[in-house]
Amino acid sequence: MNKAVTLLRDSKSARWIVLACLVIPMFASYFFDDMFSTLSHIFKTPEFLELNWNSQDYGFYAGGYSFLCVWGGLIICGMLLDKWGVRITGSLFVGMMVVGAAIVAYAISGSFNGSGLCNWMSGFSSKPSLILAYIGCMLFGLGSEIAGVAVTRSIAKWFKGKEMAFAMGAQLAIARLGTATAFLLSPVLVGAHESGALYKFVETNRPALVGIAIMILGVILWSVFITMDAKFDRQTGEKDTKETTDEDKFKFSDIFKILTNKHYILISLLCVFFYCCIISFKKFATSIIIPRFGLDVETAAVMVSMIPFCTVIGTPLFGILVDKIGKSTRWMILGSCLVLAAHLIIAFAPEGSKFFGYTAIGILGIGYSLVPAAMWPSVPKIIPEKNLGTAYSLIYWIQNMGMLLVPIFVGAVLKKYITTAGDHAQEITAAVRAEYIFIGLGIVAVCVSLLLKASSNKHPELELDLPNKRK
Repeated sequence: MNKAVTLLRDSKSARWIVLACLVIPMFASYFFDDMFSTLSHIFKTPEFLELNWNSQDYGFYAGGYSFLCVWGGLIICGMLLDKWGVRITGSLFVGMMVVGAAIVAYAISGSFNGSGLCNWMSGFSSKPSLILAYIGCMLFGLGSEIAGVAVTRSIAKWFKGKEMAFAMGAQLAIARLGTATAFLLSPVLVGAHESGALYKFVETNRPALVGIAIMILGVILWSVFITMDAKFDRQTGEKDTKETTDEDKFKFSDIFKILTNKHYILISLLCVFFYCCIISFKKFATSIIIPRFGLDVETAAVMVSMIPFCTVIGTPLFGILVDKIGKSTRWMILGSCLVLAAHLIIAFAPEGSKFFGYTAIGILGIGYSLVPAAMWPSVPKIIPEKNLGTAYSLIYWIQNMGMLLVPIFVGAVLKKYITTAGDHAQEITAAVRAEYIFIGLGIVAVCVSLLLKASSNKHPELELDLPNKRK
C-alpha cells in the first residue's frame, strides 16, 4: 500500500539531462558578455574603428551589464523568483537576455549607423551607438543574472542530497566554455588587421550575431527543462509557485534577515571582490597582457582563454572534493590567495616574458575554479530554502556593484595613461596602473576569506566545512 514513488530527480540520467538544458543558456550568456574581451586592445585606437569607441567608452559599455542589477533589479526579481517560481520568472528573464543582446547587436551594426533612430539619438549624444548598446547591455545583464539565479536554484532543487557541488561546478565550467569560445573565436570572426587598418561595423558585429544564435538554442533547451521540472513537481505534488503558510510566505523583513546574517555577508563580499579580480580583468585582458608580456593578438587570446579552460577541469574536480571531503572555507582561502598571486605576477614580473604570462594566467584559472566550487554550495547551508532565490539574487546584486564600477575605473586608467596611439611605454604604464586596482581587490578577497574561515570555526553547527554529499 505504501509503495515508494521513484521521483524523476532520483534518476541520474534525468538529473544530467536537466543540467544539460540549464547550461546552454548560461554558455550563451558568457559568450556574449565576453565577446569583446580579447578585442579590448582595439579600443585604444578609436580612429581605426567605424564604431569609434575608445577604452573609456568600452569600460562604460561593459559596466552597463550591472546597471539595472545594482539599482534594485536583482532584488526585486529575486523576490519574484521566490514568489512566481523558477519556470515563470526564469523564462521571462531568459527572454530579456535575448532581447538585450539583440539591441546590442543592432546598436553596433552598420544598419543602425545613419538610421533614423541614430540621427534622432545624435541630438542627445555624440555616440548614439554607445548609448543604445548600453541600454541593450543593461537588459542583457539583468536577464542574464536572474537567469543565472534561476539556474543555480534549479540545480540546488534537482541535486539536493546528491552531487550538488559537482553539478554546480560542472554548470560553471561549461558556462565558462562560453567565455573561452568568445576569447578564441571573436578575433577570428573579426579578422586580422594590419596596423592602421579600419575595423568596419560588419566585422565588429560578427561576435554578437554568433552569440544570439547560441542564445536561441539555449531558449529551446530551456523549454525542455521547463517540461521536466513541471513533471517533477507533479510527482511531488508541489507547485513552482508554491502556496505557503503565513509562516513560510516571503516577507520584506526576510531581506533584512538575510542581510544581517554575517556568514552570508562574508560570502557576498568575497564574491564581489573575488569575481571583480577575474571578470573585470578579462574585459581588459589583452590591453594589459599584450604590452606586459610582448604578445601578438593571437597569442594573447590563447593565453587569456586558459582562464576558462582551467575551470572546465578544475571547477567540477574541486566540486567533487567539496562534496566528498568538505573544507569549503579552506578552498576559498586558497583560491583567493592564488588570484592575488596571479595579479602580482602580471604587474611585477619581468617585461616581455611569456613564461610569466602563462604562469600568471594559469594560476588565475586555478583560483577561479576553487572559490566558486566551494562558495555557491555554501549558501543553501545558511539560508532557508524558501529564500534561496532572494539570497542568490542579493549576492549577485552585491557582486554587480563591483562589476558596474571596476570596468569604468580600469577603462579610465587606460585612457588616462595612453595618450599616443602605439606608444609602448605608455601602454605598459597603463597596464601596471590597471593591475594596481586588481591587486587591491585581491588583498581584500583574501582578508574576507580568512574572516569566513574564522567564523565557520566558531559556528560548526552551520556545517560550512562538512561534505555536501550525504549517504
